[in-house]
Order: sequence, then C-alpha cells, then structure tokens
Amino acid sequence: MKFRSLKEDIEILEKGLPPKKDDGFLGGKLDPKEASLIILPVPWEATVSYGEGTAKAASSFKEASHQLDLENYHYIKPYKAGITMLDYSKRIKKLSIVARKKAIKVIEALEISKEDKKSLAFVNEASKYLNDYVYKKSMETIQNGKFAALVGGDHSTPYGQIKAINDSTKEDFGILHIDAHHDLREAYEGFTYSHASIFYNVLKDCSKVSKLVQIGIRDYSSEEATRMTNLEKKGACLYDTDMQCQLASGKSLEDIFLPYIEQLPQNVYLSVDIDGLEPLNCPNTGTPVPSGLRYGELEHLIFMIVKSGKKIIGFDLCEVGDNEWDLNVGARVLYNLCGALLSSQGKIEFK
Repeated sequence: MKFRSLKEDIEILEKGLPPKKDDGFLGGKLDPKEASLIILPVPWEATVSYGEGTAKAASSFKEASHQLDLENYHYIKPYKAGITMLDYSKRIKKLSIVARKKAIKVIEALEISKEDKKSLAFVNEASKYLNDYVYKKSMETIQNGKFAALVGGDHSTPYGQIKAINDSTKEDFGILHIDAHHDLREAYEGFTYSHASIFYNVLKDCSKVSKLVQIGIRDYSSEEATRMTNLEKKGACLYDTDMQCQLASGKSLEDIFLPYIEQLPQNVYLSVDIDGLEPLNCPNTGTPVPSGLRYGELEHLIFMIVKSGKKIIGFDLCEVGDNEWDLNVGARVLYNLCGALLSSQGKIEFK
C-alpha cells in the first residue's frame, strides 16, 4: 500500500469518494508515522469456548469500516487527528488456526475426563508467542509517541498491549471492562492465556493497574464472583441484572454509571468485549448472552469517561463475529472508541 500524508489523507476522505477494497481504515491510507492512533488487528481465537469466527473478523475490520460516514455526534472529526490500522499478521493468523485445532483436542479430552498434555503445551506456548508479538508491536507504537489500540480476535489478545502500557507508564491506571463475562478464571480449561482469563493474568502481571471496573457482567462462575469480591477496593462490578433493575426503577444512565466512573483513576484503559452488548447487536459473537447494554448505552458510557475529564490511554475491542452485521456494529464501536481516546487526550474536540 502506498501511504498518504495526513494532509493528503484528510483531503481524500473529505471528498467522500467510495473507498476501494484495498484501502485502509475508513478508506484512508495514512502513513503510520503521521498517525496519532495506531490500531493493531490480531486474528487470534485459539482458546474460544463456543463459537468461532472472531479471528477472521479482525482481518475484516478495514473493509467493514468503509461503510462508515466520517461524522460523529460526540467527537468532532476524529479522522483529522490521524488514525491508521496496521495490516494483520498472516503468521499469527496461521498459528491461530493450528493452535485452535490443538485446543479442540484438549477440550475433547477434558469432556471424557482425560488429558492431552502435548496439545495443551502447544497451545500455551503459541499463546506466549502471541502475547510477545502484541507486546512488541504495542511497545513500538508507544515508544514512537503514538496511542496503541487493538481489535481482536478473542479476548486473550489484549494482554500484550495492556502489559506494554503497564511497562511504559510511570503512573497507575484503571481498566473499564465492558463484557458479559468477568474473564477472571485461572487457566480456564488448562489454557494459561485463555480468553476467559485475561483479567486474572492482567491483575497478576501488571502492577500499575490500580482499579478494575466491570460493567454488563451477567454470565460468570462462583470462582470469578469470589475473585471480584476479594479485590475489595481494587475492583468494582456493575452486574447487568443490577443495571436493568435500576433502569426499571426509573434511574438514569448518568446516575447508574457515574458511581463506577468516579472510582476510576485519571488514566483509563477501555476493554470492550462486543458481547457486553445485547445479542441483537452481536448475534455471531463467540459467547452471546441474553440482555446486556444497548448500543446507545455503551456509546453514552464511553462518552461519560470523556466528559469526566479522565484520559483514555488505550483500548481494545474483541470477540466481534465474522458477519456483515456484527462487523457493521463493531466498526462503529471502534470509531467511537477512537474518537473518545483522541478527544480525551486533546487531539480533537468533543461536544
């Protein structure tokens, strides 16, 4: 791909010409050297527990984003700050396919009370390779003075990015996690870096994470609920049932969300699993769960972080299904996340 300068990219985008299939995010072709925000697509789904396809979705985001108009209600022309999405790694995608086949063998063995130690070891080593890849790519982005973002793939993929942010910052930061699941299991099904273990691993390995706030949780184990409770002041969770009860009693979104936003420190990382939304918006995600946030509620929650004056220092969007509708919704969530980060950092204005 022949890159364009930021000035050239803005001029082309604002002409409103139909993007070509090989164009980048939003139809742009921005040189990463001129971008403020760099998005890393990670086509990985080795340890998914139910539906597959999110690895393919990660490599489809560029084309899906071509359906978006550039204007946004809250964030004024995010593309002007410079957003680019890197090419996905074909090597990572191939490794995911192999690791997924091995993971299926592990899961099938567990179902008949047996172990497949060889396949399990392969998956865990492959996951370490994936983490190292994401860590290095994210650290390169950060060291070049850019903001790092990621689209998965399953929810294990952001570990390396969060670790890179942890290792490169001098200040503590909080994580706002929107999901149907806690993702606090320890080595789920034997997989050390399972998609269901992302925040168990982050809290264990990232010392700068001072607060984990979770919203939308509605499908979880007793192990995870206990682990969240035991975090005490370091953790807070707005369970979906509690949120729905408060909405039914007449409370506003502002009143419901604000106490949780206020618990976050000044610097915030956003981690969005698309199944945090109600299944109407993500029917082909790997583990859909009834209820959840409406699209507009998620949009408002993200905007409340910006309005609060907190700084968004990075984000991920994971578990989007490889389907036209899911990608359509996912691309819009992604653009809102871009606008939120860039406006919170003073790169663009918001209203």
